[in-house]
Order: sequence, then structure tokens, then C-alpha cells
Amino acid sequence: MNEKLRNGSGSSSSSLNSIFLETEDDQTIASILAEDENLKADNRLGKRLSHLDSIPHTPRVNGEIPDANDATVDHKRLSERLVANGLAELQMEGDGNCQFRALADQLFRKPDYHKHVRRQVIKQLKHHKTLYEGYVPMEYKSYLKKMKKSGEWGDHVTLQAAADRFDAKVCLVTSFRDTYYVEILPTDKNPTRGKAMAKLLE
Repeated sequence: MNEKLRNGSGSSSSSLNSIFLETEDDQTIASILAEDENLKADNRLGKRLSHLDSIPHTPRVNGEIPDANDATVDHKRLSERLVANGLAELQMEGDGNCQFRALADQLFRKPDYHKHVRRQVIKQLKHHKTLYEGYVPMEYKSYLKKMKKSGEWGDHVTLQAAADRFDAKVCLVTSFRDTYYVEILPTDKNPTRGKAMAKLLE
């Protein structure tokens, strides 16, 4: 991609090219998904976590960011929980896109597809407003506009939208004191994608 497209400073034809490239990326990702049988067959993580009791998932937006001391304690708690379940942490780039990178890693084995995942989640939120607006404590249009921006942290509402959009179960091993494990099922409660995704919350 040339520098003009990357910086968004190109002419209107560059904007059209950018839209075309995004569509082309979506088509490429869709074909990768269709061809990759391993994604459909891999249930190992879900089986490993199946002994844990899940709490009901309630979508919610982000609260306050913990201070450095709390974050350190939370990370230690998360590490212990991962080890106890035979799991390992996969570091994601800390640029605000980590939730979408983690979802892209679990869906496509490509964290760099995070832009595609964010676009799909936004489409889901936009086209199914009635499913999500009750969980958003602000004007819904403002929430969508904010969440559309690269670098904006995902929340439990975007995780629910991702589960719905990709028809996949999302498994969360968390560092929350009172919540060890959360399963997020698609709204239809019957995911066709047999693969469980893990998003490890710090």
C-alpha cells in the first residue's frame, strides 16, 4: 500500500482504492476461513476449559483503567490461572487494538487482521442496534463512532458482538477477583463454529 493510502491523504481515487483494498482484504480473509479446516476442527482449548464453571455474561463497557499496582496484581492472578489450566499468555501489541488482535489471532491465526475484525464487529453493532444499545450508557451513535477508531479498547459489548458476528463461542480466562471464567455465546446460543476463542483479560 502506498504512503498516501496509509496516511489517508490521497485523492478521491485513492479513497476508492482504499475502499477496494478493504473489500479485497475481507474477501481474502473469508476465503482463508473457508479453506482452513484446522480452524473448524480445533476444539482443544474449549475442552481444556470445559471443567470450569462459567458465569452468565453481561455485556458492559469499560470502567476505570487500573493503576500500575492493581495491574501488576491482576496480571499475576491471570498468570496463575493460565498455568493452572495448562494455558500460556500470548502477548499482543499494546496499542489499544489488543482485543481485536486477540480475536483475529483466534479466528484467523493472524493478529494483523484486527482491522477486519473491528470492521465486522462495528457492522454487527450497527445493524443489530436493539441487541446492544441497552448495555451502552451513552448515545449509541457516539459509542459506535468511538469504537470505530483504531486504538479504541474493546469491551464486553464488542466481545458479544464478535461472538454474534463470527458465530463463535468466546472463552475468557480473566484476572477479575470474583470472576475466573466467562463464556460468551452467540445470541442464537448455538455456534456453528466449533472453535472456542480465548481472549485473556488483564
